[in-house]
Amino acid sequence: MAHSTVSAGLAAGLLAYAQSRGTDAANLRAKVGLTDKDLIDPDARVSLRQYLALIHHAQIATKDPAFALHWGEDVGMADISILGLIMNAAPTMGIAFQQLQRYGRLAMEINDPTGSPRFELYQQDDRLFMVYEGTTVQNVPELVENAFVRLTCGPRQFLTAPHILSVYFTHAAPSYQHEYERIFECPVHFDAKWNAMELHPEVASWTVAQSPEYMSKLLQEKAEQLLSNMSAQQSVRGQVEQALLPLLHLGNPGADQVAAQLGMSRQTLFRYLKNEGTAYRQVLEDLRHTSAISHLKSQTLSIGEIAYLLGFSDLAAFSRAFKRWTGQSPRDFRQNL
Repeated sequence: MAHSTVSAGLAAGLLAYAQSRGTDAANLRAKVGLTDKDLIDPDARVSLRQYLALIHHAQIATKDPAFALHWGEDVGMADISILGLIMNAAPTMGIAFQQLQRYGRLAMEINDPTGSPRFELYQQDDRLFMVYEGTTVQNVPELVENAFVRLTCGPRQFLTAPHILSVYFTHAAPSYQHEYERIFECPVHFDAKWNAMELHPEVASWTVAQSPEYMSKLLQEKAEQLLSNMSAQQSVRGQVEQALLPLLHLGNPGADQVAAQLGMSRQTLFRYLKNEGTAYRQVLEDLRHTSAISHLKSQTLSIGEIAYLLGFSDLAAFSRAFKRWTGQSPRDFRQNL
C-alpha cells in the first residue's frame, strides 16, 4: 500500500472511543508513534499505516475483534470528520452520495497507482448497489466494514425506512459474524464477488438536510480549501511509494529507476527523503511491511503468492522479514486474525 493518510480527527476519534471502552488511549497512541500535537488539528493528516496499527492495537486492548464494527456503529462520521458534516447537510441522499465521491479523500486518502478506492453505483436487475471499488491492497476488512457500518447507521438517525437491503463482503466470515447481522439488520454475505451494499431503489430522492443550506455552503468552501492543501502537500515519500508499488515483485527496485520516473537525480531524491525524515531503503521496507499485512488480511492470496508479489526470493526469506516486522510468521499472523 502506498503512503496514504487519514484525517487526524479520525485517529483522535478512534482513540477517544477506545478510551471509552476502558483502554489507555495514551498508551495506544504511543504504540504507533503519535503525539498529542499530531492530533490537535482534526483536519491534519496521519499515516494510514499508523491508523491501521491503532485499530489492531485497539482490538487487542479491548479484546474485541469487532472493534472497527462497533466504533462505526457508535460514533458517526459527523463527529470526527468534515466529510460527515457535509453529507449530513446535503438536501437528499443522492447529493450526499455525490459529496462522498467528491470529499471522501478528506477522511481517508489511499495513494495508489491504480487510484484511491471509491464508491460506485450499479444497477443490476432492478436492484441498486453501492460498490466499494478498490484493489486487493486497499480492501482491508476493517476499513471496508467500518465504512459500510457508518453509511448504514448514520442515515438511520433521520430516515424513516431502511435504506440498506443487503450487504456483501469479499472477505471470509469472521468469528463475530453475528455482530454484522445485528448491526446491519439485513442479510450479510461473505466470500462475495464484491464489497457492496444493496440500496433501496428510491433512496437517492430521500431527504437528508440535517443542517441549513448556509452551513452546507460554508462546509463545502472549507472542504475545497482542504482538498487544495492536500494536493499541494503531497510528500516525496508518497510519490516514491506510488512508483515502487508496481515494481515490488522485481526484488529490489533501484533508486536510480525510481528517481528517473520522478524526474530527478538519485542524489536529489535522497536529499528530499532525508528532509522528510526517511530514506529510500526505509520507504521500500515500510511499503513491503504494510503491503504484506494488507494481503494477509485480505485472505485472497496464498502466502507464497504474497512473497512473490513483494519481491522475496522465496517463502523463507519472506517469513524471516515478516517475523522481523511483527514478531510473528505470516502463517501465525493470518491464523490469529
